[in-house]
Amino acid sequence: MATTAVDFGLDKALEQLGLKKENKGTYTGNGFFESDEMISSFSPVDGEEIGKVSTTTPEAYEKVIQTAQKAFIHWRTIPAPQRGEIVRQFGDKLRELKEPLGKLVSYEMGKSYQEGLGEVQEMIDICDFAVGLSRQLHGLTMHSERPGHRMYEQYHPLGIVGIISAFNFPVAVWAWNTTLAWVCGDVCVWKPSEKAPLCGVACQHIIAGVLKENGMPEGISCLINGDYRVGEMMTKDPRIPLISATGSIRMGKIVAQAVAARLGKSLLELGGNNAIIVTPDADIKMTVIGAVFGAVGTAGQRCTSTRRLIIHESKYDEVKNALTDAYAQLRIGNPLDENNHVGPLIDTDAVAMYEKALEAVVEQGGNILVEGGVLSGEGYESGCYVKPAIVEAKNEFQIVQHETFAPILYLLKYSGGVENAIAMQNNVVQGLSSAIMTNNLREAERFLSAAGSDCGIANVNIGTSGAEIGGAFGGEKETGGGRESGSDAWKVYMRRQTNTINYTEDLPLAQGIKFDL
Repeated sequence: MATTAVDFGLDKALEQLGLKKENKGTYTGNGFFESDEMISSFSPVDGEEIGKVSTTTPEAYEKVIQTAQKAFIHWRTIPAPQRGEIVRQFGDKLRELKEPLGKLVSYEMGKSYQEGLGEVQEMIDICDFAVGLSRQLHGLTMHSERPGHRMYEQYHPLGIVGIISAFNFPVAVWAWNTTLAWVCGDVCVWKPSEKAPLCGVACQHIIAGVLKENGMPEGISCLINGDYRVGEMMTKDPRIPLISATGSIRMGKIVAQAVAARLGKSLLELGGNNAIIVTPDADIKMTVIGAVFGAVGTAGQRCTSTRRLIIHESKYDEVKNALTDAYAQLRIGNPLDENNHVGPLIDTDAVAMYEKALEAVVEQGGNILVEGGVLSGEGYESGCYVKPAIVEAKNEFQIVQHETFAPILYLLKYSGGVENAIAMQNNVVQGLSSAIMTNNLREAERFLSAAGSDCGIANVNIGTSGAEIGGAFGGEKETGGGRESGSDAWKVYMRRQTNTINYTEDLPLAQGIKFDL
C-alpha cells in the first residue's frame, strides 16, 4: 500500500504554517490581496494538489510597490542593529517552525526531507549571519590631500529589492537575499517560483507575524505571485533599483536586458555545468561519495549539482566501477521517507528534458553506462520519478555543454597533467562550481590559482554542492557574476557614498587648483 501525505503529518504541517486550500498570493507585509486567477501547486511526490495561490494583478502590484516605498522611508531610519533584532526574531520563528516548513519544502519541491530541513537551517544560519552583519556595515576612512579635510565612505540602503527565486531552493535563496537586504535598510518584494508558491506564502506568514509583533509598517516584506508576466512587472519597474534573480541562463539574459535598459542593478545566479576533476592522486572513496551526492542529491536539480566527472585515464576504470556499484544501491521514492536517497523531478516537463538529454547524448556518440528511465507503478504515480543515469561522453558533445537539470552524470577521460583537466573543465559557458579530488598539493594549488578553475566556487577534496553561508555564493561567465550570502555580498544591497568634510575656514580645491574671486 502506498504511503500517503497524511502519514508524514503534512496536514498538520500546513496548518502550522497557516496554509489553506486557497491562499492569498499577494502580500504587503500584514495585508493581502486576492484575484480570480489562481496557481495550483501540485506535489511531484504523489501528483496531488497541495493548494492554490492567487496571482498578482497589475492593480495589486501597484499597491505592493506603493506600500513598500512607504515602508522604506521608515525602515531606512531605524538603526541597523535594531533592524538586525527583527531578523533575529525571524530566525527564532524559523527554529520553531523548522519541521513543518522543511516538510513543505520537501513535499512541494520534491527534495528529501533531510534536504528540506537543511534548507530551513540555511535560512536560520543566514539570519544569524545577518544579525552580526547589522553591526558591521563598515565603510572606510582615507586621508585627504587638502589640509583640514577628512574623507570617508559609507553605505546607504538602495530602496526596494526585487527577488525572483527558483523552485529548487524555494525558501533559502530568498532568505539569503532578504535578510541581508533588511539589515542593510532595504525593503523586499519577492516573486517565488510558480512551481513552489506555497513555500513563499508560508514564509510571508512567518515574517508578517514578526513585523506585526514589533509594530513595523507593512511593506518591509512583500510577496507577489504568478508567472513570468508578474516578474516582468518588477524587472521593468524603475522604482526597484536592484533585481536579484535566480534561474536559468535564458531567464537571466532576459532579466539583465530589461534591468539594464533602465540602468538598474541586477544580481544574477544562473546555470552551472559543474565538474569534479579526479587526478591520479585522488582518494577514490571520497571521490565516489562527493560525486554521487553531487549528481543525485535533489535529483540533480541543484545549480551546483555535479554534471561532469573529469577522470584521469589511469583512474578511469576504477572510478567507473565504483560509481556503478554505488548507483546500484540508490533507493528512489517518496522524499519524505528518509530511507530513500532520490526523490522526483519537479514536474513532467523536467522529465521530458531528462529523456531528451539521454537521447541526445546517445545520438552524439555517448555510451550509457548506468541506464536511466522513467519509473512507474505504485509510489511513482506522479510520473516525475526517474533513474539517475551515468553516461560515458566527451566534453565537446553539445548536450554535455548544456546544463540539464536532472540526475545525469557525464564521465569524461583526460590524459597528461592536471592542466589538461582544468582546460576541459573551463571549456563550458557556465562558471558556477568546481572541485578537484587530489592529495597532490601542487595539483590543488594549480587548480586554485589564476591559471586554474574559472568558477566562482572552487573546492579541493569536497564535491561541487553544499556551499556554506559564510562565503560569497555565485559564479562567472554565463552564471551571471552575482554574489549572495556571506563575505561582503551585502554591499550589492547598498549604495556607496564618498564624503569629504572641511573643518577649516578656507576652501582649498583639489589638485591644487586656484579659483580666486
